[in-house]
Amino acid sequence: MSKSYYDPADLRKFGNITEWSEELGTKFFDYYNSVFQEGALTAREKSLIALAVSHTEKCPYCIDAYSKDGLQRGLTKEEMMEAVHVGAAIKSGAALVHGVQMMNKVNKLDG
Repeated sequence: MSKSYYDPADLRKFGNITEWSEELGTKFFDYYNSVFQEGALTAREKSLIALAVSHTEKCPYCIDAYSKDGLQRGLTKEEMMEAVHVGAAIKSGAALVHGVQMMNKVNKLDG
């Protein structure tokens, strides 16, 4: 069996990105941590959003991290799956709505 490009152990190494660019890495983590602080949205709501976006971005590291985070914040399996479906619906809708551009172009070219 071949090894996957994605190694779940690499998620624990995420903080290491500051080693090759301390200033930018630190700025990123300052921003990232600020985003996930309680604000107009709860940390639980932000975790659910992050889980949905993780799926639309197809990031296995993020999916692992926010599946675990969501469970720790009391998200149910049903809430998590519904969030994934919301992300999938938006992603597919965004692709399909561009069909209007294709239709406009074809109509223009077809005269």
